[in-house]
Amino acid sequence: MSIVTKMMISVFGGMICGVLLILLRQALLSGGAENVWEIINKLLFQDVTADTGFESIGLFYIIGQLFMHGLQLAIVPLVLVSLSLAICGLADPERLGKIAGKTFVCYLCFYVVCAALACCAAYFVKSMGWFDVNLPSNLAIDSVATMQGYNVLSTIVNAVPSNITEVFSTNTSILAVCVVAVIVGLCMTKLPEKTAALKAVLESVNEMVLYYLNFLINKCSPIAIFCMITRAFAVYGVEYIKPTLVWMISTIVVSFVLVCTVYPIGIFVTTRLNPIPFMKKSFKIGLFAAATNSSAATLPLNTKTCIDELGCSEEISSFVLPTGMTINMNGTTAMHMMAVTFIATAAGINITPANLALAAFLSICTAMGTPAIPVAGTTMVYVVMMGLGFSSELCMVGYALVLAMNYLPGMAVITLNVIGDAATNVIVNFKEGTLNKDKYNR
Repeated sequence: MSIVTKMMISVFGGMICGVLLILLRQALLSGGAENVWEIINKLLFQDVTADTGFESIGLFYIIGQLFMHGLQLAIVPLVLVSLSLAICGLADPERLGKIAGKTFVCYLCFYVVCAALACCAAYFVKSMGWFDVNLPSNLAIDSVATMQGYNVLSTIVNAVPSNITEVFSTNTSILAVCVVAVIVGLCMTKLPEKTAALKAVLESVNEMVLYYLNFLINKCSPIAIFCMITRAFAVYGVEYIKPTLVWMISTIVVSFVLVCTVYPIGIFVTTRLNPIPFMKKSFKIGLFAAATNSSAATLPLNTKTCIDELGCSEEISSFVLPTGMTINMNGTTAMHMMAVTFIATAAGINITPANLALAAFLSICTAMGTPAIPVAGTTMVYVVMMGLGFSSELCMVGYALVLAMNYLPGMAVITLNVIGDAATNVIVNFKEGTLNKDKYNR
């Protein structure tokens, strides 16, 4: 059974089991058997790291967390080693500059197109009155998570680390890891004889990381994905979907439409290649990203697919994909447009096309500095809101609902992000003349 089939079974099986557990929970609670559901929750779903999880087993929670931690374990060494070897393999800093320039231009173009189309979609939904929802006036907003505004130029300062060990100790400083990898790769290029031993070590580490990730993805991911999706439905339920159902559906639909149009058209316009093979082969990338809700966790599978199935070179993929994981969040930008429009409209604010244009600019700037971790993009909605002056109490209520119900829309948004990385990789490889067209069309 292929990995795609396994993941599809895991996703849909988890959804079905999650819905059945919701029905079981409702039946037990209505029948006065709260203690039975409490036992089930402690055995399968309880967060064992929380204060209330002291006497719990939380089997599904543990399996999901072990899998996610296993993926995160490889992110820093994968980016550092693969990018360093890629830079060293290029052997020509001038060529690296050309590749970087094409990569950034491609990402920026996708950003602008996705933001513009999402603005149009959000304004259409708003004009139809579908965002006119009644927010509960008694909803508590004390615990709403917020993020302070910041100067986007600080991203440039933080890209160069002051402590190399601190950068390697967290998965939220991938841009700084990329900078370190570039420095190491360039130094190995200039000092080939003196760094031969280091290059051999990095090549060995690279093989170990890839072997480990292949095992984790092919053997462990189906079970872990099933457990994570089942737990998400069983714990959070669907009763909170009602107040924000329109926002959720519109965000999912817009993300799906963008991923099926912007990237195929972009590949065809820039390369004249048939985009259908790309869409077929990148399907599992989007599915895996939707299940894990993390572009960082999807990086290994994205890299493997681009090299083995789409005909991209390993050296360019090792630069384009980690870079895209850090700065390419066009799906997040599209979600920001829908979320800000929903929040403003629900709070009684008449958002205009000029407001949306400013929101798009703020979103692109903030999304480029968003770490590749789950829910980070949703938290950045607050920065865009503050830039637009949407700080009323009702805006905070709408923001709380967006945060609470981000899981399902986030599955669609993250798909737009990671497939955009793959599309850019194909385009840059084609422009550099390194794309294996036979493998791509196979």
